[in-house]
Amino acid sequence: METLWLYELQNGETQISFAFFHKLYYTINCIKIMVYYVREIMGKIFCLMGKSACGKDTLYKRVLAEGSLPLKTLVPYTTRPARDEEANGVEYYFFTEGQLEELERQGNIIELRSYHTVHGIWKYFTANDHQINLEKHHYLIIGTLESYAKFQEYFGKPSLVPLYIELEDGERLQRALNRERMQSEPKYTELCRRFLADDKDFSPENLKQAEITNSFSNTDLDLCTQQIISFIKANI
Repeated sequence: METLWLYELQNGETQISFAFFHKLYYTINCIKIMVYYVREIMGKIFCLMGKSACGKDTLYKRVLAEGSLPLKTLVPYTTRPARDEEANGVEYYFFTEGQLEELERQGNIIELRSYHTVHGIWKYFTANDHQINLEKHHYLIIGTLESYAKFQEYFGKPSLVPLYIELEDGERLQRALNRERMQSEPKYTELCRRFLADDKDFSPENLKQAEITNSFSNTDLDLCTQQIISFIKANI
């Protein structure tokens, strides 16, 4: 553009101004169109997050049951054992370490988290298995702050919308105990480890770093569900 400016400088001011500002106007409008496309036309990934037993799974199912929301699902993967009420391919795909290693060799892992539990290392991950097409669809997923950040890196910040769920600690602990009692082999030690780890994982500092400022209180399940549904409708 500098060369064009110097060349036209020798041929008259009027010609310079018209050519330069015409090209500048054209460039600015192209950028605006690109930004609009990314922000308004491309799909969004709404990420449900929160401490254990805050009600993420229940809210996830209730929001998806809302027929007016054009949401697709993205089923994550884990190497942990399935709970009694869980079905493969619904909440998670339950994979072995060998299956995970094969995906890693293929370069198809978007994000992976490892947790040292009292029952060994459990891994949670998302694979590039062609479940996502942001040119056509919006998605609802369940994640963590760590996976949320990885998704931002992979798909870009404008594509990710956080849905952070809050619930009073005493109520969360009671819900976790009630759920664990229903398992054929309750894992109370792991429940306690995870409950304590949540304070560190979802600390105010980590939430601030992830730029998460809004939250949804799940003290009233029906109200919380409707608030999330309204928020999603306003952001798609």
